[in-house]
Amino acid sequence: MTIAELLELDDCRLVEPSFAELTEDFYTGLLLRALADEARLLLDEEEEPLALALHDDAGWHAVSFLFRPPTLAALECFEAIGGDLYQVPKEDWLHAVREFYSNEICRTVLPAFEDLSGDRPGMIADLIREVWGGRTGDLCLDCCCGSGVGTAALRACGMRSLAYDNDPALLSLGLSRGRLIPGETLLIDGTAASTYVNPAPLGAALMAGEIHSYNADLWEQIIDQLLALVDEALVTVGTEPEVVRVEAWCAERGRETEVFENERDPLYDRWCCVARRI
Repeated sequence: MTIAELLELDDCRLVEPSFAELTEDFYTGLLLRALADEARLLLDEEEEPLALALHDDAGWHAVSFLFRPPTLAALECFEAIGGDLYQVPKEDWLHAVREFYSNEICRTVLPAFEDLSGDRPGMIADLIREVWGGRTGDLCLDCCCGSGVGTAALRACGMRSLAYDNDPALLSLGLSRGRLIPGETLLIDGTAASTYVNPAPLGAALMAGEIHSYNADLWEQIIDQLLALVDEALVTVGTEPEVVRVEAWCAERGRETEVFENERDPLYDRWCCVARRI
């Protein structure tokens, strides 16, 4: 269901410009500037506020409280208007919000050029089955998902995926080609993934890199966030020096590691590191 449907409205837009900005209190204050004549407050199963929607001459607009608490001013505004209460599962609202921003990406961002070679999805799927055979139905985070090649391979293996990346053009490509699913895709910085993503059993960073001395600190932060969220991670890179770095980062964080060469793919996913929580 869409955010409007969950609020039982014909149309509604979120005030926050992007998913990543759902942490910012500024947008609550921006919504409260409206000369509102109607209000709706959305609660989750625990009766915690999920969103506040206000109506004025421009229509319905809402702010989301998924990643920040409601302000006292927001609750006072709702009470002053005498608004209506609605209740939905938190996961339903989260899915709808992710879908809203993914659709905005499709609407506003020109897709990148196609970056998928014909045989790569099958090679990734074979690798996933080798590493995680028998994990049908499990959720896997697709870290730095790009245009969604890994996500499509995960689905082909019967797994569920939540994908994130900070490149809107690649996400736009993946969404337009159907490799990425709007309600399961996020435009966020991978170094802050734990702010927006709940823990999951599995995580993958496919074709992580290229990792060099000048950007190693950035990739270490991205891998660190992935490890903080999952019990078992699969990281693939193109060269042996890169996988040596990745293995060291995983070992430093107390993970049991396994490194092997993947002969299916001589370019993108040649070297693999599996890191398991001990």
